[in-house]
Amino acid sequence: MTDRKDMTLTSSGFYVSQEAPISTDNPVPTPISPPPDILRCAYMEIVVTDLAASREFYVDVLGLTVTEEDEEAIYLRSLEEFIHHNLVLRKGPVAAVAAFSYRVRTPEDLDKAVAFYEELGCTVRRNPDGFVKGIGDSVRVVDPLGFPYEFFHDVQHVERLAWRYDLYSPGALVRLDHFNQVTPDVPRATKFMQDLGFRVTEDIQDEDGTVYAAWMRRKPTVHDTAMTGGDGPRMHHVAFSTHEKHNILAICDKMGALRISDRIERGPGRHGVSNAFYLYLRDPDGHRVEIYTQDYYTGDPDNPVVTWDVHDNQRRDFWGNPVVPSWYTDASLVLDLDGNPQPVVAREEASELAATIGADGFSYTRRSDGEDSMPEWKQGEYKLGHQL
Repeated sequence: MTDRKDMTLTSSGFYVSQEAPISTDNPVPTPISPPPDILRCAYMEIVVTDLAASREFYVDVLGLTVTEEDEEAIYLRSLEEFIHHNLVLRKGPVAAVAAFSYRVRTPEDLDKAVAFYEELGCTVRRNPDGFVKGIGDSVRVVDPLGFPYEFFHDVQHVERLAWRYDLYSPGALVRLDHFNQVTPDVPRATKFMQDLGFRVTEDIQDEDGTVYAAWMRRKPTVHDTAMTGGDGPRMHHVAFSTHEKHNILAICDKMGALRISDRIERGPGRHGVSNAFYLYLRDPDGHRVEIYTQDYYTGDPDNPVVTWDVHDNQRRDFWGNPVVPSWYTDASLVLDLDGNPQPVVAREEASELAATIGADGFSYTRRSDGEDSMPEWKQGEYKLGHQL
């Protein structure tokens, strides 16, 4: 996206630059209508095939609070949330995502959302009573990238449990932090999200300008959502924050003690991208959940964009630990507004998996030492053939 010659190499190994126009050969037209003023990612609605098993995972293991539940759905929130929910588990025949939901600043922003997406010819539906419990007047759309989005302002307030330390577990989840979406054309997706008012904070590129992923925010953190290159539209993960690293370690210990360590897909570790401590889990349907903590402030208007080289093995894990192939390939289906799975389009550009740990891929720790700088015993962790 940004030419490498316009970037500054930092002592930490990544590049920084000021945000530049996104280069894409297939842009979504920029609407004349102004976009809604998005505050933050607020909740995700996912479809699960076994509601009881999902409840056990999200409530008994991860400790989310039940706001309401019935035979068809469970409404969950994190400890510091004051709106009705951050996650809806809805029983259905196919595990998928029904909505990536954002709160907007004013009720009038819903009118803007309707005009913005109708100008693009998107499917738009509005329900003054809301599509789920606890949420008022709402707009749902299928965006030009194929993702189901919801926008809302009016909510039912519930008790914020931040002061109820008697309810805190060692691995307490305190906030919904972000979504991560899989899309075949990252520059196209990024340009569209910029039209929607998002700012890029970090990305992964190669020297030829291929963009493998981009992180974008509305609230002043590293991201409210990210666009990851791959076959899509699909949902890569939904992320909840803890206060400290030790909370994530406690979750690992708990899952080990419960003999469900096979649900731990990747981590714990520290990301290069975002600088956050992380853990990736898979729920009973395979939906990926990240537990996340300690990224950084991005709210200044001249906040520099961080660019990582795709071959830097510290971009995904700052300690240089390998990424399991499933993390690159697996993701959840997304639904249209009638509940049907959206068709998945293959990515045509190079995949990050192939570029770094595939048969022809390579990674490095110190770029100046060249492709063969990594010890042979370490290289085997990154080569897919060696892993198998």
